[in-house]
Amino acid sequence: MILFETERLYVRRYRADDEESFFRINGDEEVVRFIRPAKSKAESKEFLNENINLYKEGSVVGRFAVCEKKSDKLIGTFSFLYLSGEADFHLGYALVTDEWRKGYATELTKHGIDYFFKKTAHTVVYAITAEENSASQNVLVKSGFIKKEKTENYGKGVDLFYKEREQRD
Repeated sequence: MILFETERLYVRRYRADDEESFFRINGDEEVVRFIRPAKSKAESKEFLNENINLYKEGSVVGRFAVCEKKSDKLIGTFSFLYLSGEADFHLGYALVTDEWRKGYATELTKHGIDYFFKKTAHTVVYAITAEENSASQNVLVKSGFIKKEKTENYGKGVDLFYKEREQRD
């Protein structure tokens, strides 16, 4: 099931047969360094199953597979997760290092914002980045997010960004 497409990518739900690609993302210290500690193969498999079990019909909550249209290769992850409680959502993304610096993160974020506002009644979507993650902060600004504040998430300093429904391009 494809959630949304961009010019070069499509985003779909993860499947059990995505195990190797999912580990390639979540087991790579460089890819997840600003997100969480890298996972072992066993931890990654368990994490994949947890994510698959999150999917509910009609809900945008979850982590999703990002695939390149040309090769059909799974190259990253895109998510809508609860920010605090169940009232606010934040979007997130991660790409394997081979796919960095191609504009994919901005492409995903812009289309992901549109998808979120089409599928929900929410008036704002958030994003959080590690204070030192300037690459992601640049993606968010290019995608129309506004920096709200510095805060803390799991004991680490993060920057909180937001985009309101009315701010859509």
